Amino acid sequence: MIIIGESIHIIAPKVRKAIEERDTETIQKMALEQVEGGAQILDLNIGPQKKRGVEIMPWLVDTIQDVVDVRLSLDTTNLAAIEAGLKRCKRKAIVNSTSGEAERLEKVPLVAAKYGAGLVALTMAKSGIPITAEERVGIALEFLIPRAMEVGIPMEDLYVDPLALTVAGCQEYAVPSIETVRYLKQAFDPAPMTTIGLSNISNTVPDENRSLIDRIYLVMLMATGLDTAIANPLDKELKEVIRILGERDTGTPVGQLLVNLYDATASMEELDPELVDMNDPAQADIYKTVRILTNQVIYADSYLRM
Repeated sequence: MIIIGESIHIIAPKVRKAIEERDTETIQKMALEQVEGGAQILDLNIGPQKKRGVEIMPWLVDTIQDVVDVRLSLDTTNLAAIEAGLKRCKRKAIVNSTSGEAERLEKVPLVAAKYGAGLVALTMAKSGIPITAEERVGIALEFLIPRAMEVGIPMEDLYVDPLALTVAGCQEYAVPSIETVRYLKQAFDPAPMTTIGLSNISNTVPDENRSLIDRIYLVMLMATGLDTAIANPLDKELKEVIRILGERDTGTPVGQLLVNLYDATASMEELDPELVDMNDPAQADIYKTVRILTNQVIYADSYLRM
């Protein structure tokens, strides 16, 4: 599992201020912390930046490359800003992102192909994000994958994103995202890469519950073949879950339960409640979270106490 560091995002006041003031030290410190935390790629999200994007993105790329040697994902809807950043990237970059919307599908893959970059492709069209996995896969099969092939982007450089939406109001979208990854991995040989903005699943959720929801969702996504996730590499519990699954470490009750959840999801089965010790708070929290993510129980901020 490759973690794409999510922290350099203009929505964060600290990052917005650093960009506005061209605060090199703050940006470099954040980049270093993420790489030291295990991020293999850094996502640089500057938002739309319609006017200043062509100045901001190359500055950000140069600033970060002065202190770390990792791949960069250039994240903005401003295509000129992406191209300005790509010209400065020392390593193979990723363009984040295109979608099935006609104008972006026409223009964005061409820029990625021109610079030999990877491409994130969102399973949404002009009408928005479909609820069902079948519709999302349909967008990938009808629009995203053919366009990538047409411009010469190989499957190992195409990162299809099934799109995660928050469980706080949109929990019915959680399982289709998981199943979209499964179908994509089964439908093509070679299959495209897959990625997801992991923390979107817990957006607007109380801070104390966000990591739990993120990491249990990641278990289920990994079970269907997810390759990368835009996530927080400083989340030690998230990294421990990745380690447990990678090593299939069942040496603790929680480790055993996580592996059981992984195996059940991979087999398209529900997690057997008989495998859960509800007297163990950690196991109970995992099981309650699975029930939320699989839309069996309506989400509430107090769901762990119910």
